[in-house]
Amino acid sequence: MLSHGRGEPLTRLTHAVLQPGFEGTEAPDWVRRRIAEEGLAAVVLFGRNIRGPEQVARLTSALRAENPDLIIAIDEEAGDVTRMEAWTGASRPGNLALGAVDDPALTESVAHDIGRELHAAGISLNYAPSADVNSNPRNPVIGVRSFGSATDLVARHTAAWVRGLQSAGVAACAKHFPGHGDTAVDSHHDLPRVTASAEEIAATALPPFTAAMEAGVRVVMTGHLLVPALDPELPATLSRRILVDLLRGTLGFDGLVVTDGIEMSAVTGRYGIDGATVRAVAGGADAVCVGGESADETTTELLTAALAKAVHDGTLPEERLAEAASRVAEFAAWSGRNSRSRTAADGVRSDIGLVAARRALRVVGRPDGALPLPADPHVVELVPTSTLAIDRQTPWGVAGPLRALRPGATSVRLAQPDLAADADVLDRTALTPATGRPLVVVVRDAARHAWMSEALTRLLAGRPDAVVIEMGVPGSTSPGAVHLATHGATRVSGQAAAELLAGVADLTPPAN
Repeated sequence: MLSHGRGEPLTRLTHAVLQPGFEGTEAPDWVRRRIAEEGLAAVVLFGRNIRGPEQVARLTSALRAENPDLIIAIDEEAGDVTRMEAWTGASRPGNLALGAVDDPALTESVAHDIGRELHAAGISLNYAPSADVNSNPRNPVIGVRSFGSATDLVARHTAAWVRGLQSAGVAACAKHFPGHGDTAVDSHHDLPRVTASAEEIAATALPPFTAAMEAGVRVVMTGHLLVPALDPELPATLSRRILVDLLRGTLGFDGLVVTDGIEMSAVTGRYGIDGATVRAVAGGADAVCVGGESADETTTELLTAALAKAVHDGTLPEERLAEAASRVAEFAAWSGRNSRSRTAADGVRSDIGLVAARRALRVVGRPDGALPLPADPHVVELVPTSTLAIDRQTPWGVAGPLRALRPGATSVRLAQPDLAADADVLDRTALTPATGRPLVVVVRDAARHAWMSEALTRLLAGRPDAVVIEMGVPGSTSPGAVHLATHGATRVSGQAAAELLAGVADLTPPAN
């Protein structure tokens, strides 16, 4: 059997570089066996694995019984992308809201609060923050996950987020290198192309990653992006030019490089999941994240076999695989020490998330007479199809929290198929029930969805006095009495907006 210089069997090397997910809220036998016997060094938790903090703590404890330094990762950006609170909605706003406030101390406090919860649950690596500069307003997958569209703002908040999270004993991960912000395609579905020059990328997309490194980040996640100015042939995840020459050589990063979910169509559509895995490790990635949609033992077997075959046939030099496994081991040892050096959280929940969500609210227009609402409103929520980065079951909106404050409020939710199937649905379910009452229209990234913009225009034509709430990336304002931007669709963002509508909060957000 092939082995590297320290006699490590090839089976253990192939398992060391994988970070698989799995089904269920308890540790499956195949996962425990591979940790204990075959060198599996990491697992990833998703919303399907989580029912509450105590359950997650029991799960992570069971996994670590097989290896105390096991890397247990999660994709907990907070904001719209939450796994720990996928069933309830996040209790902390996301990056765009923090960028709107632009108080790095607040960002650091929110990230520390997230870290406290993850650390108490036994999680050692968080695939966050997004260091992407959302320079393309029509970006379908980053959006509110970015701190904003200005490089300097994103850089300072990325650094603050890294400091805050890691001060709680959980490792941060800057993503999606070399920058997913200037794209118009969701890499879950196809391969985005970045058309900027190398000079533009260096000036706009890379500084937040440099800031993360200066703040002490030890993990960088690749983006499934074709960047012709850096490599005209291979996506960044598979590119030695980008991962070795640029990230390690030019930028000097010596930590762990992990891929974005390897089953995403941007890379599997061209190379298959096994081919993409082999090419990623050969190109300079040290760990392969898999399990968002392929969370089973069969996939793990397929990928370990593909890596072993690639070593045997020379496609993947064994020295490269051993180097990757060594970096995983070094990170695992560091993250284990880092986690054990911190005292477990006391279980007392902080209200920092709601404080941040309230500060992120922005009101445009003339609220006199419109806010607070003079009577119980009718709320119309226009619902887009969400990206796969967001758990589909995660609740969002304003109608629910508003009913808690104004029990007489009514509401309707409408998606594009509803409008396409019934030309009169807006009149019947939105305008007519609002007769003689305030109308509140809730949208999410209306500027990116033509059907939503058209529906909003029709509603405002009938009710120019309506209050419009944008829970995604704010676009150009439309006619109407008042526009309220929450900069995200989290549970606390909806609560903060509801407080403003009901008159239990000040119309003027605190100064930054």
